[in-house]
Amino acid sequence: MTRILIDTDIILDFFFDRQPFAENAAKILSLCESKEIKGFVTPVIISNVYYLLRQTATHLKVIEKLKQLVSITEILIIDKDAVLQALNSDFKDFEDALQNYSAELDKEIDVIITRNTKDFKNNLLAVMTPDNYMKIKSGDH
Repeated sequence: MTRILIDTDIILDFFFDRQPFAENAAKILSLCESKEIKGFVTPVIISNVYYLLRQTATHLKVIEKLKQLVSITEILIIDKDAVLQALNSDFKDFEDALQNYSAELDKEIDVIITRNTKDFKNNLLAVMTPDNYMKIKSGDH
């Protein structure tokens, strides 16, 4: 089973129905829900999504959405090693560095799904946009 880290932007595309990205974000989350793939997030992703959703909805509504997300995904650990690697990395975006090293240290993540592929240049894992991932998943290479 493919194991993917779903970056913050993909989750926000889904929750905010950001076009034209929402459709593939929904497809990826649907694959997680149906257990065709195993989706992962990090505590930082959950926190960022909470903060951004909270600007447009009540605490209770945001918590409910996050509970739904967590019910179909797993949560990666961000430990001291991941933080130190992120601090010592060449990543321009510290949050992306945290996501990357938590995924690398997990040793079982196959791909990071993000629309910000340019921010993940120096990593060891495959990085794909939702569009590219869905094309490969459906066999339309």
